[in-house]
Amino acid sequence: MNTAPPPFLLRLIGAGLVVSAGLHALPAQAWSLTVAAASRRVFLHVGNGTADGNNGTVNLVSANLTAAQLLSGTPQAMTSNSTQSTSLYGDGYSTCPTPSTQVIIGASYRRSNPGNGPASATLRVTSPASLTNAAGDTIPFSQISWTVSAAGSSAPNVISAGTFNGATQTLATVPANTYIENCHTFSYANSAIRAAGTYNGRVTYTLSSP
Repeated sequence: MNTAPPPFLLRLIGAGLVVSAGLHALPAQAWSLTVAAASRRVFLHVGNGTADGNNGTVNLVSANLTAAQLLSGTPQAMTSNSTQSTSLYGDGYSTCPTPSTQVIIGASYRRSNPGNGPASATLRVTSPASLTNAAGDTIPFSQISWTVSAAGSSAPNVISAGTFNGATQTLATVPANTYIENCHTFSYANSAIRAAGTYNGRVTYTLSSP
């Protein structure tokens, strides 16, 4: 008699890293806007955050699969423990209406005119090769992908959609004196039956300008 494998929990732990001083909030209406020139600085938030960038919250994206879901081979939507639905850029615009299934990501780069510093900053994400459980079993990070959206925006790909590759990936180039944001919705490919357990992995988002 065949026995269905037990359920397992897949957890993607995301961390945002502010590389330089944070920005103060300014009015915003959508996912991309021009901001006033100022001394050179970058600002990044992933999920729950604060406008000054001083927030140590690390949000969790997860998929808790039943045996039937695991055996189906069907991609599975992942949920989020983020509660951040509104833009951190000052006007409370609801960029991510359902944070339980979305993670809001926003990035800004400022520099003084006529040109104090590089013309842009780069938003990247770094993932390890695999998620692992307590028994040492692994799942390739390439099993997790994400789509992007932004409520009220006609161009939601301001930050790229993609699939983790176990390395560092470039998501966006942020021009000087620009703020961008959108929502990421994650999915587990579920392309193979895995051993039971809770699989954990951590990705880190960075925004930097040389």
